[in-house]
Amino acid sequence: MDKLFGKVKSIVKGIDPVLFFCATLLSVISILTIWGAVDNFGMSKLRMQIFIFFVGIVVTVLISTLDYRVIVDKLWIAMLVGSVILLLITLIWGSTGADRETANRSWLTIPGTGLMIQPSEFVKFTFICTFARHLYTVQKDVNKPKTLLLLLLHAGAVVGPILLSGDLGVALIYCAIIAIMLFCAGLHPGYFAAGLFLAVLLSPFLWASLEDYQQQRIIIGFYPELDPMGKGMQPLMSRDAIAAGGFFGQGIFGGSLYEPLPASHTDFIFATVCEKFGFLGGSVVIILFMLIVSRIFMVARSAGHSDFGGLICVGVGAMLVVQILLNVGMCFAMLPVIGITLPFLSCGGSSMLATFMMFGLVHNVYAHSHGVKADSVTDTLDIDISLYDS
Repeated sequence: MDKLFGKVKSIVKGIDPVLFFCATLLSVISILTIWGAVDNFGMSKLRMQIFIFFVGIVVTVLISTLDYRVIVDKLWIAMLVGSVILLLITLIWGSTGADRETANRSWLTIPGTGLMIQPSEFVKFTFICTFARHLYTVQKDVNKPKTLLLLLLHAGAVVGPILLSGDLGVALIYCAIIAIMLFCAGLHPGYFAAGLFLAVLLSPFLWASLEDYQQQRIIIGFYPELDPMGKGMQPLMSRDAIAAGGFFGQGIFGGSLYEPLPASHTDFIFATVCEKFGFLGGSVVIILFMLIVSRIFMVARSAGHSDFGGLICVGVGAMLVVQILLNVGMCFAMLPVIGITLPFLSCGGSSMLATFMMFGLVHNVYAHSHGVKADSVTDTLDIDISLYDS
């Protein structure tokens, strides 16, 4: 009994309380929102969100008890190769997903189940691990052209298939993760300036390579009034639903403007939250996200330069910052609609579970920076971690 109690105590000590509380509260807000709109969304979505929430908690705790240094050191090449293969399979045999009008081949059906997953969401987990490991290994030489080229090849192997699948929104998230991780690893600002200049030069060719619906989304995304009955209708309906919530909202079972809003349970869940819980509820969501992001970067800082844990946290934090800004921006009809989910709130198993997995990584880094170790895992994989602890 004492041994079991000690194990539980060790696990609890390895969980960052701020991150755990904020993620749990956001998930509860999501479940309450879907429950209040169950007549519109359907009972199956409510059951799935509750199920993924509990599975996500278990997965988070499980990952937090492992030693990320051991796992990534042992498996980072396999993780990278496996991720690329999975994305290529999705590119070849993937589909657009249910009730989606884009041409993105971003979803895979699990044989024999009928369930669909979005592999690019789970690859975020493996990519952040492998890129952090690679970047940490070459950090002292990160400004050398050859080193940077190898890092970009690593990144391109993952981002390339996503771009080819037509999922511009997810590819943009990956690019932001890469850029912020490189910046925090010490890449000279001159490289970023050169990259921006090159992007401007190539912009006409990049624009021409986009599908018509993607071009329309971008143009109308910044000014939806240009096509209020077509491509601009969705963000305008979202903005109206947010405004209808007022300060205190229409109540958990109230509101009606979210009902005809396409993707009001996924990409536009923030609009549904605001209509039901008002400015007050929306503010709570934003504050919780701010606490999460600031706490993740605090964990990254506390990890220091002893291993690549800090870079892992930077990658997770970068993903959250960009994803939150893009999602909330499109809900307010200020940014193009590019199919970005809102972490912990959007209804969807792939996005929610993948985010819980990444939080498990951050808890893992937190645990090791506070001296909570997973010695049994280290011994099992027979890897000497003394290099990290010295």
